[in-house]
Amino acid sequence: MRWKSFALIIACTMLMIGSAFAQGIVVPGDSDGDKIVSAEEVAAAEKLAQEGKLSADELQEIKHIHEKYPITITDSANRTVTIYKPVKSILPMSATNCEPIFILGAADKIGGMRTDLQETHAWIPGITDKPTIGGWKEIDYEKVIEICPDLVITGASDVSVVENKLSPAGILFVVSSRSRSQDSFDKDLRLLSKILEKEDRAEEFFSWRQYYLDQLKEKINKIEPKDKIKVYCESNIQARCAATNASGAHWAIIAAGGENIAGNIGKSTYADVESEWILKENPEAIVIAATMLNDPPGSYLDFTQEENDTRNLDQYLEMTCNRTELRDTNAVKMHRVYLLHGTYADFGRCFVGACYMAKWFYPEIFQDLNPDEINKEYCEKWLGVPYKGIWAYPRAS
Repeated sequence: MRWKSFALIIACTMLMIGSAFAQGIVVPGDSDGDKIVSAEEVAAAEKLAQEGKLSADELQEIKHIHEKYPITITDSANRTVTIYKPVKSILPMSATNCEPIFILGAADKIGGMRTDLQETHAWIPGITDKPTIGGWKEIDYEKVIEICPDLVITGASDVSVVENKLSPAGILFVVSSRSRSQDSFDKDLRLLSKILEKEDRAEEFFSWRQYYLDQLKEKINKIEPKDKIKVYCESNIQARCAATNASGAHWAIIAAGGENIAGNIGKSTYADVESEWILKENPEAIVIAATMLNDPPGSYLDFTQEENDTRNLDQYLEMTCNRTELRDTNAVKMHRVYLLHGTYADFGRCFVGACYMAKWFYPEIFQDLNPDEINKEYCEKWLGVPYKGIWAYPRAS
């Protein structure tokens, strides 16, 4: 009798007990249905292994669960979630849930994705092969239940909807906030690293990132407040939609030594502003954050773009500079209008965006800074993909 037979015995026992199956969790080595592998259950598994009824790998998994689990965490919605066994399949439901998974080198664990996220991350190996679970407007919960991942990560503001859909099917989920601050992104990354047993990789990433942030900080601290460049950052979703202090773009501007002229407007990440206000503030640099995949310049900035094909980008820049509310600003007069892929103006990659901005804003101070090289290292070391395409324009290095 192999492990499948052993698992069947456990499952039958749990079915009789009822409690474990009520939550849909089958824990290898757990024979009494409490979802915890005791020392006695490890001894029973060792006996089965000695009798040739359990493989060495199966025994090792049971011992690992005994030593490391259960894990109890508190998620972004202040919910207490207990995880009883290693998470082998994970399902991210929102865009901000994806980047931490990639950073931790766990893309292979993704069991399904929204169709729009597949398109956005098509350049990540294996993503387009994942089952689809609907789109950003509506999740296909029947498909989620069919996939039956070990864990769902959601950024849903209404937790009750996810609870009502997944809990009856016995699928665990954790709420990871929509990362409205760098601190919350870091907190969620550490939380996920604990869930996936990737704590060492997370801390290595933080140390690697801090090295570059310290380089920026060292030189930016020498810039007098009166000499800091005034920056207007706009989402390409619509004209006059300015990045506020709740956005990753704001964080990047500040980290790059700039002053965000919309830093004190509104409470959402972006806020509508008037043409007169932009002219009055008269920014010295303008950054367009391309947050929509299919809308220019987002469709001209990504992994698939040829490095020498910048015609569309030049045309978009010319169009931007000719806009009534922008053409008389100092930024346009000094040819300081820049395009940045939206993922580099959001928490996760915005530290790379800050490197591009610092080079744009203060080229004399940051002569030795090469944002493309930092971006290349981020893509290859942390996302596991070869570096290519155009992510920021004009080139800052």
